[in-house]
Amino acid sequence: MGNKHNSAGFKTRSPLSIFIVICLCCFFYILGAWQKSGFGKGDGIAVQMTKQTDCHIFPDLNFETHHNDVEIIEPSRPKAKVFKACDVKYTDYTPCQEQDRAMKFPRENMIYRERHCPPEEEKLHCLIPAPKGYTTPFPWPKGRDYVYYANVPHKSLTVEKAVQNWVQYQGDVFKFPGGGTMFPQGADAYIDELASVIPIADGSVRTALDTGCGVASWGAYLMKRKVLAMSFAPRDNHEAQVQFALERGVPAVIGVLGSIHLPYPSRAFDMAQCSRCLIPWTANDGMYLMEVDRVLRPGGYWILSGPPINWKTYYQTWKRSKAELQAEQRGIEELAESLCWEKKYEKGDIAIFRKKANSKNCRRKSASICESKDADDVCLAFASSFIHFHGELIGDKEMEACKTPLPEVNSANEVAGGELKKFPERLFAVPPRVAKGLVDGVTAESFQEDNKLWKKHVNAYKRTNKLIGTTRYRNIMDMNAGLGGFAAALESPKSWVMNVVPTIAKNTLGVIYERGLVGIYHDWCEGFSTYPRTYDFIHANGVFSLYQNKCNLEDILLEMDRILRPEGTVIFRDEVDVLNKVKKIAGGMRWDTKMMDHEDGPLVPEKILVVVKQYWVGGTGDSTPSGQ
Repeated sequence: MGNKHNSAGFKTRSPLSIFIVICLCCFFYILGAWQKSGFGKGDGIAVQMTKQTDCHIFPDLNFETHHNDVEIIEPSRPKAKVFKACDVKYTDYTPCQEQDRAMKFPRENMIYRERHCPPEEEKLHCLIPAPKGYTTPFPWPKGRDYVYYANVPHKSLTVEKAVQNWVQYQGDVFKFPGGGTMFPQGADAYIDELASVIPIADGSVRTALDTGCGVASWGAYLMKRKVLAMSFAPRDNHEAQVQFALERGVPAVIGVLGSIHLPYPSRAFDMAQCSRCLIPWTANDGMYLMEVDRVLRPGGYWILSGPPINWKTYYQTWKRSKAELQAEQRGIEELAESLCWEKKYEKGDIAIFRKKANSKNCRRKSASICESKDADDVCLAFASSFIHFHGELIGDKEMEACKTPLPEVNSANEVAGGELKKFPERLFAVPPRVAKGLVDGVTAESFQEDNKLWKKHVNAYKRTNKLIGTTRYRNIMDMNAGLGGFAAALESPKSWVMNVVPTIAKNTLGVIYERGLVGIYHDWCEGFSTYPRTYDFIHANGVFSLYQNKCNLEDILLEMDRILRPEGTVIFRDEVDVLNKVKKIAGGMRWDTKMMDHEDGPLVPEKILVVVKQYWVGGTGDSTPSGQ
């Protein structure tokens, strides 16, 4: 009975069950296909999001990384602002050393020749044009001796300094014979005389300071002897001195010994000179010579050529009395002795002094010792701490008439601050400031790791740009130099690097000088102390992350454009989000840009943005950006 009943039930339900199952399968298949088509409720939301997104369609496949700015994320933001060209009258614009602003300041202590930057409302927000006919400078070493007239169209020095052999005008170029006011036989002969006293040839002397440099022929001719000179001169009626120096491929900045500290660390230079620089060394209780003492390394040399040296020969030419000049020289020598300097040489127009290696060797103690605990604490003069003067802002880190104390030593034979290796060994040797633990967070091990890292980065740059390491890039700037690893990895007679340590970054400039490199403190919220078009290549590592909440990134980029030569290159290294902002602004600056992955691959959030500045000049059709 049971089996019969079950058999009957199976026979009556089997076709119906099969039919129902087939119907359900068909129903769910159709339902799924309908939702897959994009007309379901959930996908309707996705369609709305898609409509809000500015999707870029690339006609050709490109497997390079594409960081398409913020249009994908923030579609409501406008396109990149297009920056117009400034008027051609701004061709040689130097924001913080403009003559009209300078004349508002007092003349005493050269205050009017110091940095006085424009307030926000007076900043130019346009692109500084190159002069008509601008040409890429001659490669080094020819560039040392020849400069295109079109690049620096100023002839006044050829007239004012004609008999002193500074510069000559020949056809469409300036020629620099290597002469100077105090070395009529040429810079080489002058340096040969210095080298008879100062060990220039053996690598003991690597960094030098030229105060009142003229067209920097001293620094230019020191380079073939592997000495790197930092030259400075004010922007004054001798127009274009510093511009000529940089156009020749020699390190220089606009600057003056005035009322605030020089933007260099203590114990920075192995040698310093004044060649008829006309600085009143005994004025203000010897304040200016005390500032040179601050930046001169223990055991370093100071050269004075020109007034009052050799006053017996020149007193009539200088239109000064014998008694006055004799008293001036005596005052300088007494001041030098109080600073623990010893006169090593005087012959003809040259006197050479040497600073003692430590304070234990001083015969005479200075009457006034500076109270500052950190002798490198000079960058406040260029940072955000200011006082008001006649409605303008002036840095408050002013010079004082006091001797900067040297680090303590244990014996009379020890060099204060630490003895340096001879160059080039000192380039990668652990600097004394690091070895003594004076740089917060930097050890000998981390210093060496930093060197390895920058060698790796620079090798990657060279694979991207074959011109790096050639004479095409002579004047190079590192905007955030750190320990100087980038410059050390690039070290070559073909180029030099201006290592900039931002005033808001860790103070590492003393380390950079101990390595035999040169640099300067600077606040990138302000204009740099140089003329337009003075750098071939700029390296910006982490600069925009550092300044992201400090000032307008647009202002920094416009300043970079001002100091970069036409067809010059910038390499930015930073976080991708920051570089997207930079790339957005750069889109309106006549720059060609390319975003690249970190050398370790696309998963590293740090990226590289490579920029080439387009060639254009003021007052012609080239003033319009390509594609605009």
